[in-house]
Amino acid sequence: MAKLYFRYGTMNSGKSIEVLRVAHNYEEQGKKVLLLTSVVDDRFGVGKVTSRIGMDKTAIAVDAQLDMRALAERERPNCILVDEAQFLNKEQVGVLIDIVDELDIPVIAYGLRADFMGQLFEGSNALLAAADTIEEIKTVCWYCDKKAIMNMRCKDGEPIFHGEQIQIGGNESYVPVCRKCYAAKRKNAVHE
Repeated sequence: MAKLYFRYGTMNSGKSIEVLRVAHNYEEQGKKVLLLTSVVDDRFGVGKVTSRIGMDKTAIAVDAQLDMRALAERERPNCILVDEAQFLNKEQVGVLIDIVDELDIPVIAYGLRADFMGQLFEGSNALLAAADTIEEIKTVCWYCDKKAIMNMRCKDGEPIFHGEQIQIGGNESYVPVCRKCYAAKRKNAVHE
């Protein structure tokens, strides 16, 4: 019986390298994988899963027009892997649920749990509510040795706590932090 998995972590926790590793393992065994990523994250080009350590793989870009169910029915993969799943909307997560439940194809979705203000993304919220299995991909705080659970947005190396929920970026824009360091930096931030 197929399951829906949600594997979440902060920025820089290794989610994309994990997606690439799992895809490689399936393909090395001669199994078919559908690799999907949100059209929203275009840092390395639309339709690319890229790890900060330099590995990448072409993926299918998920946008509002993509019929993921028809794609899954046509391709009949052994597994569907989704990178940047936080950018999915509730309806798209519903399609993934249907793929698991009705087509018996496992789906493993990777993404951020929350934004830089500690608010859930729409896709993450839907995945947390419906996933059969929820797993955390861990990393350490940028400032101390505690487990990072927050994403802190920075501009010119300084933490900022305002702006749109979605701002695409990497190490130049976000650092993983623990809740204590996040709170301390927010308390000391210049108020806009």
